[in-house]
Order: sequence, then structure tokens, then C-alpha cells
Amino acid sequence: MREINHKPARAVVAAVQLPATSDVEFEASLAELRQLAKTLGFEVVGKFTQKRAGFDSTAYLGLGKRQELRSLVQEGADIVLVDHEISPSQAHNLEKEVGCEVMDRTMVILEIFHRHARSRAARAQVEIARLGYMAPRLREAAKLAGPQSRERSGVGGRAGGESQSELDRRKIRDRIAELQKELDAMHLERRTQRARRQERQGLARVALVGYTNAGKSTLMRALTGNEALVADKLFATLDTTVRALQPESVPRVLVSDTVGFIKNLPHGLVASFKSTLDEALEASLLVHVVDASDPGFERQLAVTGEVLDEIGAQDVPRLLVFNKIDRGGDEAALRAKYPGCIVMSARREGDVAKLHEAIVGYFRRNLVEAELFLPWAAQKLRGEIFAACEVLEERTEGEGTFLRVRGEPGSVQRLREKVSA
Repeated sequence: MREINHKPARAVVAAVQLPATSDVEFEASLAELRQLAKTLGFEVVGKFTQKRAGFDSTAYLGLGKRQELRSLVQEGADIVLVDHEISPSQAHNLEKEVGCEVMDRTMVILEIFHRHARSRAARAQVEIARLGYMAPRLREAAKLAGPQSRERSGVGGRAGGESQSELDRRKIRDRIAELQKELDAMHLERRTQRARRQERQGLARVALVGYTNAGKSTLMRALTGNEALVADKLFATLDTTVRALQPESVPRVLVSDTVGFIKNLPHGLVASFKSTLDEALEASLLVHVVDASDPGFERQLAVTGEVLDEIGAQDVPRLLVFNKIDRGGDEAALRAKYPGCIVMSARREGDVAKLHEAIVGYFRRNLVEAELFLPWAAQKLRGEIFAACEVLEERTEGEGTFLRVRGEPGSVQRLREKVSA
């Protein structure tokens, strides 16, 4: 995949509009591809489209359009970005005919993920997705190369009769298996740590979900005081960040930011980032963040819902939040169409405070009040009680302290058992 030098590569975005795709959907998808190109550092210098009943099986675009595209490329473009996933033979033929490199939408997204992954888990997830993308393309590339690609020597780890392409595919399978084993171990470790933390502190969990570039990281920083990366780029956040809601509340709430969703996200990436999206599965509440200023927000709503369904999070309660209202959008219309939603800007303190109140209020619905007796010999548990519960009243008697507390039923019961043990 292409490395970008200091001078931005000039790109042409190209797409075939099928009969089932409306003009609005088509233009929104192309605008998104331009934004993806910007995230990679490309300068988009042209747009090239064609209406067809289906993709050309040879080179995606029709013959006449390929010749037109070649003329456009010769005027000053370094690369063509195709707004669909295309086969290696289509990409190969299109490159030959237009005279420059071709990247399909999936490759563009994979390259962005590759550059933005920081943690060991995210890098492993991206590598699995990239290798999964490459494997079928190696098979097709071998077909294009013909019989000369087969080498019958068994030297250098190649079995007798095994071609170079077969050896490469075997290496890819082995590497994917190795990475998946590492990911499974990391996933188990994270689950164990989360379970211990939850058991010890009775934490409530919130996951910020939504379309990429909806403002989740800005909202994360506003809610938690965390200096999360905030950038006007798609997929600026790939690694899950978890921080406590500030100011802290009872129960204590942990907020996690998650990778953004996008239309036509490659299935391999959905699968590879399953452990990242597990933050949504394990949350008690999903805060679904939507860019209110984007004219295509309804399409983004639908895409996010589809991906959440795909990972099995369809039953997790959701709080719908329309963000970036300071940049545009009809607040009255949004409130009328989506009752119970929150319309806000993450850059306005008052709006953030209202969202904070709504999140805390959700988790305080089921709190119970109880009285705990803490003998003098068990005073070491005071810190744990004050951390897990809101202490409403405290009075001292001869043998110890009575505390009237409010907290989650599970936390209160666990504390009651500890102080009476």
C-alpha cells in the first residue's frame, strides 16, 4: 500500500452509480471517500462517475469511461480511488488502462487503520484485516501471472510442487493464526481485569458509539477531562480509551470511546475490531453520538444501528445524542422527531453538564438505600463504602458506626456481607 511522501499525492475519486442508489446516497458516499482521502493526506483533484446497470467485470468502469479517465489522469493525478471494493483483476486492468495506481475503498480504509493504530491489540487487529484482504488477491494475482508463477523447488521451506503464491498464502494463514492467538489472550486478560474492577468497585459502564468523526473524542474529553485525540479526520480514534466520568458520581461511571463506524465498513474490519467494539457489548448504556450538522445524519444513524446489530449490541439501552448543533442542524425538528434525545455541542459546558446529569440519572434509577453497621474492628472498610456508595448519614454508637447509604443493590449487598463477616 502506498506511502505518502511530503508532497500530497493528487487523487481522483471514481465511482459507478447503480440503479438502486439514489443521487443523495451516491453523492454522500463520494463525499465520504473524499474525506477518507484527506485523512490519508491525498489532495483530491477530480471526481469521475458513471451510471451503469452493474460494474464492468473487466475493469469496473466501462471501456469508453476508462479512456476518459485516462485523459483526466494525464492532466495531473497520481492515483485513482474507487468507491467500491473491486477484484484484483479489475484493479490491475484499470491501472493498466488509466496509467496510474488504483486503490479501492477497502484498501483506503485499511491504510487509514494501519496508520492510526497505536496499541498492540489495535495493530494486531489491523494486520489481521490487511492479511485477510491480501489473501484472495494473491490467488488472483497468481492466475494473472500464469504458469510461470509455479516453482517446483522444495528449497527454502517450500514443499515440493508448492508455488511461490501458495507459499505466501500459507505464510499469511500462519500469521493470521498467530495474531488471533495473541488477540484472544489479550481479550481474555482485558475481560478478567474488567470483571475484577467491576466486582471491586461496582462500576457502571457507558460506551460512546457512532459514526466516525461525529465528535465522540471531543465529547469524551469534555465528560472525563481526558486529553483524548481530537482531530477533524475519519478514524482518528482506533484504540479504546476508558476514563471515569468527571465529576465522579455514585455509582462511579466509566466512559469508553470506541472506533467510529462507516458505511460499507469491510466485514473483515468489523470482525477484527470485535474486541474493541466489545466495549459497546459490555456497557450498561450506549451514548449514540450523531453529527447534527451533517445533512446525511440519518444515513449515519442507520449505519451505526446496522453495525451494532451485527456485533450483537442491539439490546443494550441507548441514549441518542445529537452533537455539533453549534455547526448547524434544526434543534426543534430533531427533538420533535427523536423524543428523549439530547441536542448539544460538546464545546459548550452547559450542554456537557446536561449530558452528564442524564448519564448519572440513568444509573441512579435503581439505587437503593440501606443502613450498614460498621464495628470498630472493621473500620478499614470505610474507604470502600465511601467509594462505592453515597453516604447520606453517619452516627456513632458504643460498638461502632451506623452509615445510611445509597448505592447499587449489588454493591450494597456485597458491602453488607463484608461488614457482617
